[in-house]
Amino acid sequence: MRILVTGGNGQLGNELQRILREGCSEIGSIPAVYANAEVVATDIETLDITDADAVMAYVAQGGFDLIINGAAMTNVDGCETAEDAAYRVNAEAPGNLARAAEVAGAKFVQVSTDYVFPGTEPEPRVEDDPTGPVSAYGRTKLAGEERSLAECSRCFVVRTAWLYGYVGKNFVKTMMRLGTDRDEVTVVDDQLGNPTSANDLAHEILKIAATEDYGVYHCTNEGTCSWADFAEAVMEGAGLDCAVVRCTSEEYAAANPASARRPAYSSLRNKRLEGTVGNEMRPWRDALSTYLKNLPEMEG
Repeated sequence: MRILVTGGNGQLGNELQRILREGCSEIGSIPAVYANAEVVATDIETLDITDADAVMAYVAQGGFDLIINGAAMTNVDGCETAEDAAYRVNAEAPGNLARAAEVAGAKFVQVSTDYVFPGTEPEPRVEDDPTGPVSAYGRTKLAGEERSLAECSRCFVVRTAWLYGYVGKNFVKTMMRLGTDRDEVTVVDDQLGNPTSANDLAHEILKIAATEDYGVYHCTNEGTCSWADFAEAVMEGAGLDCAVVRCTSEEYAAANPASARRPAYSSLRNKRLEGTVGNEMRPWRDALSTYLKNLPEMEG
């Protein structure tokens, strides 16, 4: 099998490459169909996925069986002030890749986000619940879902949330850095969601992509918490003596007026996984514990 991974330098891209190379994740073995797979990982310096002609040519020459798009403009606040740029990366680029996959006869995986939901319902969202993003990031990612599904008949859209991996920047590493330097850190406690290990996400994406059960999936670690809960778990797990001071979203926005709106409750339920390949996503605290234990050796 030949696999193209875009966003190869990112958190998910690195985990996909590692798992495909090793044949297993922290959850366990991946499907045998991936044995001896040839993986081509690209990022902006080797393929500009916003260039439709370049994408079509690259995919046509590559002989790919599977394309996984791990590239995105993920700076939620930055997307508010540069929505046109975010649209090119988060909406137009997935459409380019999906169109090229359709022509090449390849499967296509588009990674999306919990931020496509408004966050106004206090219970986990399932795949066919109504969307309604409240930020530029959410709007552009939803447009990317729609374009991907419209352009490729062999498309999987996989929504995840609060992602952290061994390589690259993320909330866990930020909390560890602040926890080392400070006695306390202020974190919002009225935004709830699902912290998710990029290693677990990569495992489930590969399971899904080995099937022909196309469509939309939710894929997050199990359990719902606030950002403040998440921060406290990081401090405790990393052995840092740093207090987490809880604040409201309103208080945070007053102190950070350039920040984008976030959904108040964006927890996802992995319902489609449960009904197809099986939901092996770990409880979020278990995944975080493994991550913190492995981070000194795995960090890049």
